[in-house]
Amino acid sequence: MAATGALVRRRRGAWWAYLVLAVLAIGYIAPFLIEVATSFKTDPEAASSPLSLIPATPTTAAYRTLFVNSQLPLWFANSVLVTVVVTLGRVLFQSLAGYALARIPFRGRAAIFAGLVAVMAVPNVVLLIPKFLVINTLHIYDSYAGMIIPLLADAAGVFIMKNFFESIPSSVEEQARIDGAGTFRLFWFVVLPMARPAVMTTVILSFQGSWNELNHFIVASQSPSLYTLTKGVAQLASGALSQGTQYPVKLAAAALMTLPLAVVFFVFQRRITNTTSGAVKE
Repeated sequence: MAATGALVRRRRGAWWAYLVLAVLAIGYIAPFLIEVATSFKTDPEAASSPLSLIPATPTTAAYRTLFVNSQLPLWFANSVLVTVVVTLGRVLFQSLAGYALARIPFRGRAAIFAGLVAVMAVPNVVLLIPKFLVINTLHIYDSYAGMIIPLLADAAGVFIMKNFFESIPSSVEEQARIDGAGTFRLFWFVVLPMARPAVMTTVILSFQGSWNELNHFIVASQSPSLYTLTKGVAQLASGALSQGTQYPVKLAAAALMTLPLAVVFFVFQRRITNTTSGAVKE
């Protein structure tokens, strides 16, 4: 009887836990569903019933307005260009830096890693003015170079790669060195393929971070031809097209901006937390 009672209590506790998780999931997903539904409403309906999930008179007028009366295609192209280059650059440079900190002995390695951890604790907004001064001094302000180069490395990504490289047994590299592999060849052909889970995590985080970046682009450029989706949608939110609330147009732009991130997340969601699998066990 006691065992049966304990089993019932465990099941009851599990059901309560599932209920709480379901409520949290609904609270998390509801704003996105409202965003998508409102993008297919008319302006009067969006103002009169903003929380309804089924438009009374569905319309794509908001999306037509975005593609005809705004520079959305240009913003999207700029975001894709910057995001792809930044993601590839971060994967390369963060992998190299992480491997150097994990495997190559040199003077000051501990101090560099401590400085890296310290940088992770600094809010990004504090670095905006120094970033602007550096970009302006290098004469790359208001250019793709100014938007991309400062984002090509990230302390958190180096930290992830370093920790994963340290989990790979050194015996693997010793065997490759006996076969005559140099440092870079050892890194590129032996160690990096084994770090695929960490690389995928870096790709996802880099894509998400650069796609959603706004503050850096504000201080790095000002030309309308260099606007990304984040700057363009922020401009729409301030009423750039015309007067009025224009909730459907604003939320349609936000939905289009969210779509690539949602696709990347659902395709690679298992890779996000899988940062320690793949290493060879001794």
